[in-house]
Amino acid sequence: MPTVSEQLRQGREAKNFTIHQIAEITKIKTEHVRALESGNFEVFTAPIYIRGFVRSYGNAVGLDSQTLIKDLEAELALTENLSGPPSLSGPRRGLVDKLMYLLSQLNWRIVLPLGVIAIITLLAVWGYRAAERRKAYDPAAELGPGLYQPDPDTTGEVLPFPTNTIPSGN
Repeated sequence: MPTVSEQLRQGREAKNFTIHQIAEITKIKTEHVRALESGNFEVFTAPIYIRGFVRSYGNAVGLDSQTLIKDLEAELALTENLSGPPSLSGPRRGLVDKLMYLLSQLNWRIVLPLGVIAIITLLAVWGYRAAERRKAYDPAAELGPGLYQPDPDTTGEVLPFPTNTIPSGN
């Protein structure tokens, strides 16, 4: 007894259809048509897709879809991961998945303007504080008292440089 994939390929060849013509008629991707004809059912994510594609493909080439589906069920029962129903819980979700789910639940028409307002407010507060610090900053506050001492070699036309030491002679 030929397998489902052999029946589909033989039906296509009997109608003189190419894989591309079958894909166009059934609206199934050519990669999936090739997978069906080669019996590579692992390409599909769930058995429901395989059943639907086999039914469409069988109808397109004139095969009896009832017997084709019965044969398919027998073949799928022999495979380990396609024999039972698919898992409804799915794989375990990580932190990124949970975060993306929460972000997808936000109403961005409200959140985005509020975020922009918050950023503008933070920048304004930061700018105000920086301006206040700049006003309060005195660069001469760190200098000690400066005493002018005349240089004995100068004529007094130019002011001498200040020093931070107290003259010893006074």
